[in-house]
Amino acid sequence: MRPLLLSLLLFCSAFTQAAIQTREMPYTGPDGTQLIGYLAWDDAIAGARPGVVVVHEWWGLNDYAKRRARDLAALGYSALAIDMYGGGKNTQHPDDAKAFMSAAMASSEAAKERFNAGLELLKAQPQTDPARLAAIGYCFGGKVVLDMARQGVPLAAVVSFHGALATATPAMPGSVKAKVLVEHGAADSFITPQQISDFKTEMDKAGADYRFVELPGAKHGFSNPDADAHKGHGLDLGYQKAADERSWADMQALFQDVFAK
Repeated sequence: MRPLLLSLLLFCSAFTQAAIQTREMPYTGPDGTQLIGYLAWDDAIAGARPGVVVVHEWWGLNDYAKRRARDLAALGYSALAIDMYGGGKNTQHPDDAKAFMSAAMASSEAAKERFNAGLELLKAQPQTDPARLAAIGYCFGGKVVLDMARQGVPLAAVVSFHGALATATPAMPGSVKAKVLVEHGAADSFITPQQISDFKTEMDKAGADYRFVELPGAKHGFSNPDADAHKGHGLDLGYQKAADERSWADMQALFQDVFAK
């Protein structure tokens, strides 16, 4: 019984030690801006696995973006929540968020370079298979990942959760290499019906492989349980558990598809 008991104890010890690991990853943008990423992975998985970039909401690289990186790690991915603002800064006030976002998006080329700096950091990690990459984004981050797809960044898939759809640089025929999934709240007052129509027309003309999902009754921010806390600023936001779970399941199905090939 003693050898069996010892084996059992060793197994249990190894099991309990295996867990989601996280690490802050300082890196430098092409313009010299100091950025801080947040890497998450499951150390119970041996070898490289697909990598997913997470792009934060307009609030900045906060706990929610980091939580989503951990959620992806729990699904078996190497996930990096990147920093689009610099210094890992974040806020809870919409005026600050608007200023941060406006500065980050002042130049589409600079935004692409900052995204790519994070992507290269993720690719360089030993946990990441650099040939299997995707990106997800929330709100502001949803627009970022859609713009990366428009500009032909080599990703297998991008997923936008309650992201902005309008762009000053629409996709050209053949430019979109990634499969595109848009998870949109049907009650999102931030996005107009015309913007939805324009986005679909743009994707059709570009020949993109995309799917646009409208989630009944869901408002902007539907995936974030903290969304309701921002209503005090007069923002039409709201968490919806059903939409959160449905959109996350849709993302998983897409990743299983693109990474199985």
